[in-house]
Amino acid sequence: MAPLTLTLWIANVTFDSVGQLAFKAAAGDPHAGDGLARWRHMAARPWLWLGIGCYVVEFLVWIAFLSLVPLSEGVLLGSINIVAIMLAGRLLFGEKLTRLRVLGIGLVSLGVAIVGAGG
Repeated sequence: MAPLTLTLWIANVTFDSVGQLAFKAAAGDPHAGDGLARWRHMAARPWLWLGIGCYVVEFLVWIAFLSLVPLSEGVLLGSINIVAIMLAGRLLFGEKLTRLRVLGIGLVSLGVAIVGAGG
């Protein structure tokens, strides 16, 4: 994989993962209330805006990445985001990683390694 392509891929994984984690942090506040009050509370939290900002940057990085690789390869390589988010969810939010999810992480990682090596 060319250095620019690798850099864009890593940036995509990073911005997508940070965005997802920021959204989880914004939505996970037990004091947020219900309905419109919940949305107002989330809108006042920097986590929501960090997540939105990450998604905007990720979109731009993703378009640049897709301009350098075939769509089928890009989507498969992009699936490593799932692994990064599941692991970060475990580390930061204490979410469960069942045996089936760990198996999924292994299979996705293997698939990404195969696609990345075959590029």
